[in-house]
Amino acid sequence: MDNIYLLMLIAITVLAIADIVVGVSNDAINFLNSAIGSKAISLRTIMIVASLGIFIGAVFSSGMMEVARKGIFVPAQFEFGEIMLIFMAVMITDILLLDFFNTIGLPTSTTVSIVFNLLGAAVVMSIIKISDSDSETLADLATYINTEKAIEIISGILLSVLIAFTVGAIVQWVSRLIFTFNYEKKIKNFGIVFGGVALTAITYFIFLKGLKGTPYYSELKSLLEGNEIYIILGSFIFWTIFSFVFEKITKKTVLLVVIAIGTFGLALAFSGNDLVNFIGVPMAAYHSYEAWIAGGMDVTMPMSVLDKKVPAEPMLLFISGAIMVLTLWFSKKAKTVAETEISLSRQGETHEKFEPNRLSRAIVKGTTQLSGYFGVILPNPIQQKINKSFEKPNYILTKDQSIEAPAFDMIRASVNLMVAGVLIAIATSMKLPLSTTYVTFMVAMGTSLADRAWGRESAVYRVAGVLNVIAGWFGTALGAFVAAGIVVFLINWNPSVITPILLLLTVVLLYRNYKSHKSKSVKVADEDALKETGSRSVQGVIQESAGNISNVIKRGNKIYTNAVSGLAKQDLALLKKNKKQIDKLSNEVDSLRDNIFYFIKNLEETSLRASSFYINILGYLEDMTQSLEYISKVSHKHINNNHKKLKFSQIKELKEIDDTLEALFSDTRKAFDSKSFEQIGSIINRKKAVLDLLTDKILKQVERTRKEESSPKNTTLYFSLLLETKDLLNATMSLLEEYHNSFDRSIKPATIPASGNDTNNSNEFEEKSQEEE
Repeated sequence: MDNIYLLMLIAITVLAIADIVVGVSNDAINFLNSAIGSKAISLRTIMIVASLGIFIGAVFSSGMMEVARKGIFVPAQFEFGEIMLIFMAVMITDILLLDFFNTIGLPTSTTVSIVFNLLGAAVVMSIIKISDSDSETLADLATYINTEKAIEIISGILLSVLIAFTVGAIVQWVSRLIFTFNYEKKIKNFGIVFGGVALTAITYFIFLKGLKGTPYYSELKSLLEGNEIYIILGSFIFWTIFSFVFEKITKKTVLLVVIAIGTFGLALAFSGNDLVNFIGVPMAAYHSYEAWIAGGMDVTMPMSVLDKKVPAEPMLLFISGAIMVLTLWFSKKAKTVAETEISLSRQGETHEKFEPNRLSRAIVKGTTQLSGYFGVILPNPIQQKINKSFEKPNYILTKDQSIEAPAFDMIRASVNLMVAGVLIAIATSMKLPLSTTYVTFMVAMGTSLADRAWGRESAVYRVAGVLNVIAGWFGTALGAFVAAGIVVFLINWNPSVITPILLLLTVVLLYRNYKSHKSKSVKVADEDALKETGSRSVQGVIQESAGNISNVIKRGNKIYTNAVSGLAKQDLALLKKNKKQIDKLSNEVDSLRDNIFYFIKNLEETSLRASSFYINILGYLEDMTQSLEYISKVSHKHINNNHKKLKFSQIKELKEIDDTLEALFSDTRKAFDSKSFEQIGSIINRKKAVLDLLTDKILKQVERTRKEESSPKNTTLYFSLLLETKDLLNATMSLLEEYHNSFDRSIKPATIPASGNDTNNSNEFEEKSQEEE
C-alpha cells in the first residue's frame, strides 16, 4: 500500500508532461494571435521569438508556484494520503478538460481549470473528512478552504475580463482615431513616438514588473524601486531613438519591432503566469512526498510543510520550458484554437464559424439603438471627422481571399500585444494567476469592436462566437469543480483499484480525442465540392459553372435514390446519412450565393448577361436542393416515427420514377462533363414524358386512396414525394433551359453575321449594360 504513493507521484509527473502539451496547445494562440493575424512577420520568425519568450518566462515563473500549494486550500488541515488523492484527481480532470476544449477548437482558461479543479477536489475531500468526524459539521468547511485567497483569485479572473475588454477597446479607438486605416502616411510622422510608447510599456511592465514574481528580484530591488520614473523616461528616450534609427536604416515601419517584441513579451508573461497551471501541482506533490519520506512515511502526517516557501528547481523549470516550446512547434490542435479567435477578430469577411442566437441578436440590436442615441448627442462635424478616421480602404475581396489576407493590420496587432502584455505583467507582479486566455481574448475582442470589425454584416455571428467562448469558460469552471470532486471521491473509495482504472480511461479518452481531431483536420480534396467561379466573362462563367451543375446533378441523383431505397428498406441509418449529405450540398450552394456580391464586383465590366446568368443558375440550384432537402426530411421523419411501410405498389412506382430520373440525370451529367452543351436541347425535350409519368402516378394514388388506402400518413408522404419530385424536375429543366439559351447567345455572335433574333438579343443586353454604366 505504501508504494501506491510513489506510483501516484510517477503518474502525476507523466500527466504533468501531457498537461503541458494540451495546455500550451490551448494557450499558444494567446501570444501568437496578433502576430499571425497581422501576417507582419514570417511564421518561422514568430515561432522563434515566442520560443525564446517561453524559455525565459519559465525561469521567471517560480514565484507563482505557491498558488497550487496553498492558494486554494489549507494544507495543514489535510493528511499526506488525502493531499496525494487531491493532486491525483486534479491532474486527471485537468488534462481531460483541456484536451476536450482543444479538440472542439475553443480557447479556454488553463488557470480557471486548475483553480476550480483544486477547489472541487479540496471541497469534496473536506466534506469526506467532515462526514467521518463526530465533532465537525459543514459549517467547518471554511477551515479547510483558503476562502479569502480563492475569492481573490476568482474575482481577479472575472474582473480581468471586463478590464481587458474595456482597456483594449479604448486604446484601439484612440490609436485608430490618430492613425486611421490608411496609416502608412501618418506612421511616418507619428510612428516613432507610437513605437517609443508601445515598447516602453511592454519592456517596463513585462521585464521590470514581471521580475517581482521571481527569486532574482531581491538582487535588483534596490536599483528598481524608487527609480520608476527615471526608468520609464530612459526607456522612452531609448526606444524612440531606436525606432528612428530602425526606420532610417531598414526603410520599414517600427511596428514590426513592436509586434516582434510584443510577441516575445507576451510569451514570456504567459509562461511566467501559466506554468504553475501545468507543473504547480506535480511540484507540490513531489515536495509532499519528500516530506512524507523524511517524516517516517506516516500517511496521517499533516501537510503543513506546504505552507512553507520552497525554492523552485531550475532544472524542472528548464525541462518544462523545453516541453512547452516543442508543443508550440508541433501541436496541430493549437492551430484549431487559433482559427476560432482570429476569425472572430478578422477585419474583413470570413466564413463565420458560429450561428447567431437570440442573445447575440438582442445585444446587436440594443447596441445599434444605443449608438444611435449617442449619435444624436455628438455634433455632426465631430461625427464626420471620427467616421473619416475609421473609413477602410475599398478593397473588394471574396471570403476565401479575405481569409488568406491579414486578419487585421499592424496597428491593431501592436495594441493587442501592448495592452495584453501590460495587464498580464501587472497581475504576475502581484502574484495573481489571472487567466491569460481571458485577457488576450477579451483584449482582441475589445480592439475588434473599437475597430468596427463587427459591422452590420457580421456582428450577430461574431457576438454569438464570443458568447459561445465565454459560455465555455463558465463550463470550464463548473466542469472542473464537479469532475475533480467526483474523481477524488472515487479514488478515495479504493485508491489501489480506482486509480489505475481512471488512468487507463484517461489514456483511452486522450487517444480518442486525438484520432477525432486528426480526422477532422485532414482536409481531403472533394472532387464533387462546388467551386466559386473566377471568370469575368459570359462564356467563362458558362464553362466554369458546368462543373458545379454536374456535381449537383450527380449528388442530387444519389440523394434521391437513397431516399427511395431508405423508404423501401426502412433503413433509418441510410436516411439519416442522406439528410447530412443534402445539408452539406445545401450549405455549399448557400455559400456560392453568399459570394454573388463579390462575383459582380470583380467583373471587369458591367455585364448584365454574365451576372444575370450566374444569379439565375444559383437560384435554380437552390430550388433543386430545397426539393431534395424536403424529400430527404419527410422520408427520414416517416421511418423515424415508425409509421406504416409504403405499399409494394408505391415502392415500385417510386423506383420507376427514380430509374427515369437517373437516366435523365446521367445524360445531363455527361453533357456537362464533356461540355457538349448542344445535347441539352434533346434532354429538355424529355421533360414532358417525365412530367406525364409523375402525373400518372399521382392519379393512381388518388384512385388507391379512394378505394383501398387506409393510412393517412402513407398517403401524405407519397403525395409529398411526387409533388416535390415534380418541383425538382421543373427546377432542373429551368436550369437546363437557361443554360441552353445563354450558351446559344454566347456563341452565335461569333459564328453568324450580325443579323437575326439572337444577335439582336445580344445587342439588347449590351445596350442595357451601357445604360447601367
